Amino acid sequence: MAFLEVRNLTKDFGGIVANNDVSFSIEEGEIVGLIGPNGAGKTTLFNCIVGYYRPDGGRVIFRGRDITGWKPFQTAREGIGRTFQLMRAAGELTALEHVMVGAFLHQEDRVEAEKEAREVLAFMGLEGVADLYLTELPLAIQKQVGLARALAIKPVLLMLDEVASGLNPTETEEMVKLLKRIHREKGITLFLIEHVMEVVMPISERVIVLDGGMKIAEGPPEEIAHDEKVIKAYLGEKYARGL
Repeated sequence: MAFLEVRNLTKDFGGIVANNDVSFSIEEGEIVGLIGPNGAGKTTLFNCIVGYYRPDGGRVIFRGRDITGWKPFQTAREGIGRTFQLMRAAGELTALEHVMVGAFLHQEDRVEAEKEAREVLAFMGLEGVADLYLTELPLAIQKQVGLARALAIKPVLLMLDEVASGLNPTETEEMVKLLKRIHREKGITLFLIEHVMEVVMPISERVIVLDGGMKIAEGPPEEIAHDEKVIKAYLGEKYARGL
């Protein structure tokens, strides 16, 4: 039985098919990348899995349970964490309070929630920004705080939506190191959408490619990088020649 299984998932927005009969599975402990051009349906797929959208067809099975159409708070309690491409930097909350939002999912006591949030920030090396407002922090740190908030719900599957977008090469390298550490030390399965190939290709054990809402390829990064369909739809000849 697969850890996460998506079966023939379809999502239609008034005649615009964002996901068209998409099927794949992820095993526990894997790192899987999801790539494709803008408008390919990647974030819609994430939203259907997590529960922000209800699929119009197909099923989502997580650890043997059918979670199709569950609400986001339900999938989070089941163990699915999610980050967003754009961090909503609520100016009235500190970094610590943002992470506490995640901890409150399973911890009602404020003192304990703060303790757990501080532990996550310490793991991330972010103790020094705990009492700063998110709007005071640079983008790279904001993204790490968003990642810390997702970790605070204690996920077994972490779904990451372009965690490296907007980062410079040094910040991108640090993010890759952080994701590898989270996977290694916490044993969390990672599923990531990424446009930055320097992130998704080195870290992923397997890559899924969407184009026009359909899955057009799936396999190890080295195979995907030389797949003619993927090169034509997304990567381009220049990227393939550079490998």
